[in-house]
Amino acid sequence: MIEPVIAIHGGAGAISRSRITPDMQRAYEEALCEVLQGGGQVLAQGGSALDAVTEAVRLLEECPLFNAGHGAVFTRDAGHELDAAIMDGRSRACGAVANVRTVRNPVLAARAVMEHSPHVFFVGEGAEAFAREQGLECVDPAFFSTPHRLEQLREAQSAGAEFIVLDHDAARVAPLDETRKMGTVGAVALDARGDLAAATSTGGMTNKWPGRVGDSPIVGAGCYANNATCAVSSTGKGEAFIRAVAAYDISALMEYGGLPLAEAARRVVHDKLPLVDGAGGLIAVDAQGHVVMPFNTEGMYRGCLRSGGKPEVAIYR
Repeated sequence: MIEPVIAIHGGAGAISRSRITPDMQRAYEEALCEVLQGGGQVLAQGGSALDAVTEAVRLLEECPLFNAGHGAVFTRDAGHELDAAIMDGRSRACGAVANVRTVRNPVLAARAVMEHSPHVFFVGEGAEAFAREQGLECVDPAFFSTPHRLEQLREAQSAGAEFIVLDHDAARVAPLDETRKMGTVGAVALDARGDLAAATSTGGMTNKWPGRVGDSPIVGAGCYANNATCAVSSTGKGEAFIRAVAAYDISALMEYGGLPLAEAARRVVHDKLPLVDGAGGLIAVDAQGHVVMPFNTEGMYRGCLRSGGKPEVAIYR
């Protein structure tokens, strides 16, 4: 018997314990639990890993506490550019979108690319047009905005026109509190049939140059799934995760190096990523249902739910 399991993340970073209030922490923990229950219900009802990660990431995109969908950070020109990717470990089919501005749930657009096009990756206006053709909900760009995210942009721009606040960079600014949380969201799952899936979504980074794309929608960097090895969703300094091909590297270490999931993930997060200035973390599940959630920052919003169990969530180490 295969025990279904789902894991999620809401971003990693230098999350200051001194700046978090009990109410803030409780809000994030409750949000993580609700998302886990939403994705876990799909698995409990016999649904696929692909459907479970789709629903979990959709719920994360709807939650303004996280940097994806509603609550996405602002670009340098005070707009929003959203990215997402999804991958089916059974067939290794995948889909992705980047720099979309009106698609309410980019993860649904990524899945539509995978299932209803001969391609893998759509960007910008082409991605928007495809989403509309598929009947996906599109909204006014103001839908994604929140006062806290606008405040982040103003603070970043006050530090200099070229100052970019990366998801996991708190060394140059005041410690991040929960109202200023930035990061990618993602989910990985194993279903009762033994199939794996992964999905990742993000609003990018505050004050980024318009047109920039990070690792989240890039298969092999921010998202990867293969039934023979594992499913991975990354969160971190996107440029570094791209250089390290981080998500696929874990699978490769397992497939070609014979490493167990935990060791493969440890090497990537703690040994390889720091060599390319890679701060962040990831969640992963293997074909046997082992789950790992390593990170090299102070904290990472994360959680896991096994079939018949209760959600387990955490922020700090």
